[in-house]
Amino acid sequence: MNGGSLRHVVVIKLGGSVLVEEESYSESARFLARRLQECPAQRLIVVVSAQKGLTDELERLARRIKRDPSPRTLDLLWSTGEMRSVALLTLHLEELGVPAVGLNVHEAGLRSNGTSHATANIGLLSAQLQRSFEEHRVVVVPGFFGTRTNGTMVSLGRGGSDLSAVLLADQLEAERCELIKDVAGYFTEDPSTAPRAEHVPWISYDAAIAMAQSGCQLVQPLALEVARERSLELVVRSLLEALPGTVVSAHRDQKGTCRREF
Repeated sequence: MNGGSLRHVVVIKLGGSVLVEEESYSESARFLARRLQECPAQRLIVVVSAQKGLTDELERLARRIKRDPSPRTLDLLWSTGEMRSVALLTLHLEELGVPAVGLNVHEAGLRSNGTSHATANIGLLSAQLQRSFEEHRVVVVPGFFGTRTNGTMVSLGRGGSDLSAVLLADQLEAERCELIKDVAGYFTEDPSTAPRAEHVPWISYDAAIAMAQSGCQLVQPLALEVARERSLELVVRSLLEALPGTVVSAHRDQKGTCRREF
């Protein structure tokens, strides 16, 4: 543990499959406000991706200008999508009266050593992030990016916001890490094409990784591997509170606190 833990912190990741349109930010803010009403002691770190399709749109823009843009410049352009999401969600939370603050990539404190995403780590866990909880119940941070030791931003691979959330949850010893998707967790088959697909309430790390390696894009494979390595329980769920989610862990009996669903 490099950064120290914060009590009653839950990390919630909102990806592009959820942030599909402008109204999605308002809906997500209402979801977070309800969570705080149900669990008054909790503090939330919310990791956001760019709005659905924006990362690809920005890459197309870059390649219209230069066929082979440098990775550093492309990361810089991509990061505008995540920061837009941070600002929009924070504005909607403020409108609801929720004490919230948005941080940028450097303030969030996620560091990458630049040699392998698998060895990405959080260093200097941002005093700024820790201080933010003195006056705010929700801290919104950009996913998908970390910084190198020289300060330049670096992307963490497609689906990297899942990895951002896992690393932050581990570093902060969070009560749990929730990955919000457009489906209510894992199913025996793709529910969009198989109406009789059965919901899976619990799945092991190994089974989830095997599914990811066989083409299931629900959670980034590397995020699952890091969660397994660090014994971090994940909850994969949708924004709809009435629907069950899926716990990803080593054992079926692992539980979090203040959880209606499980």
